[in-house]
Amino acid sequence: MHLVRSRSRLVGRGDLTNDQWARLEPLLPSGIKPGRPQVWTRRQLIDGIRWRTRTGAP
Repeated sequence: MHLVRSRSRLVGRGDLTNDQWARLEPLLPSGIKPGRPQVWTRRQLIDGIRWRTRTGAP
């Protein structure tokens, strides 16, 4: 797997670029739900969903 360090996180070659994320982020709901703190950032979740659809992983 090809990983590149971008500022403070590792970025896979199929992950969203900063420009792509800047365009997508305002379109996502911003509400904070009560309960446990989030384990993954929204960006990580979107990258994971994109990876699954791209690779066909179950």
